[in-house]
Amino acid sequence: MKLLVCPTCAGLLFLESLRCEACGTEVAYHVPTAEMVAVTGRDIPVGERIWHPCSNRQWDCNWLVADETGTGRCFSCQLTRTRPAADDTIALEKLASTAQAKRRLLVQLKSLGLPVDPHFERDGGLGFDLISSFSENRQVMIGHANGIVTIDLAESLDEHRERLRIALGEPYRTMLGHFRHEVGHYYQWVLVEQTDRIDECRGLFGDERASYSDAIARHYATGSPDGWEASFISEYATMHPWEDFAECFAHYLHINETLNTAATAGLELALERQRVITLPQVVAPKERYGAGEFDALLEDWRWVSLFFNRANRAMGKADLYPFRITPAVAEKLRFIHRVLTDPPPSRVEESDGFRRQVRPE
Repeated sequence: MKLLVCPTCAGLLFLESLRCEACGTEVAYHVPTAEMVAVTGRDIPVGERIWHPCSNRQWDCNWLVADETGTGRCFSCQLTRTRPAADDTIALEKLASTAQAKRRLLVQLKSLGLPVDPHFERDGGLGFDLISSFSENRQVMIGHANGIVTIDLAESLDEHRERLRIALGEPYRTMLGHFRHEVGHYYQWVLVEQTDRIDECRGLFGDERASYSDAIARHYATGSPDGWEASFISEYATMHPWEDFAECFAHYLHINETLNTAATAGLELALERQRVITLPQVVAPKERYGAGEFDALLEDWRWVSLFFNRANRAMGKADLYPFRITPAVAEKLRFIHRVLTDPPPSRVEESDGFRRQVRPE
């Protein structure tokens, strides 16, 4: 994540910031430049164009929308196809925190140069149904279908989400993790299943044409196979090739973004101070790893994740990254790295800052 600073005092900001805590300046996120700008009124000049705060700013959306788009909602909010009713204020409060995770996901997709074809421009485009099982009085199934990602807003409640995490035996469960996993299904469909990469993908993850309903029934009836840890990043990944890909995709985004954040902060690990004689003298994470740099990414992550795990334990918390990347899992991540560092050509760079892709019809 790019280091964000206040345009007035240069104080550090978070991607979700609505104002600078140091000087009080109201700020908004400008997607094309990936920078924060001061909110001085409704019309905000950036470059040669006029931008406005998103009409959902009262629900903590801090993005800008270009004047010529003819809508009051930013690109991220437009991607939300379904949301709670206007009088469901409790669900809308959960929508506000969930949408922060969605915007963080979209910023990462943009930084990786991945295409985002919105649902309102083409059938099968990316969109989000953000609804609450508490409001709907029925279980909302988190998932992906034909470009639409469904997220249960009830999971923004820590107690509810933690209860599910424990019941399912998961080492971690977050809203951002849900978004990264589900968008993995979208990109497998867009960047793999409709390309000549599908055979290699099936060789690594299995044949996605296998019955998904049968796989679900088998997984919840018998659990994961013995020795699953050698070939899968998580127990959930063992259920079906689609879930294996999506889990690995989410982990790739976790790893990539954490390394990027460490790099933009100037973090370097001086291993000689730890008296580890056989290791490189300095581990310096990079903001971006190119097509041929997967081994460097994985080696950097080995040491950076160990450092963050130690830091978490120093605070009495669980490991930041409680997973083991085996050689088999590394090859799956290597495939995803190749897919994401060599995506199909983009059609245009739109005013919202996100690329559109020409997909095979």
